[in-house]
Amino acid sequence: MSRLKLTRDKIYKTVSRQLHGVVPCWVCGEHVAHADATLEHIQPLSEGGNSHQDNLAISHDRCNNQRHIKAKAQA
Repeated sequence: MSRLKLTRDKIYKTVSRQLHGVVPCWVCGEHVAHADATLEHIQPLSEGGNSHQDNLAISHDRCNNQRHIKAKAQA
């Protein structure tokens, strides 16, 4: 199992415990099912962000992809 997958699972479980089973998507705010969860870099790596836990959030796979497509289009 990859290190980021372990981190994703850990963050997902922590947020789920804190919010009584609800894990909001960092992008759209809707609940994210565990199977649909991805790690989102709040400040993208390409903009100097890092993979430390304080720069990571849970998002839907589709929201994560859409956010990166928009960022590429604006560049």
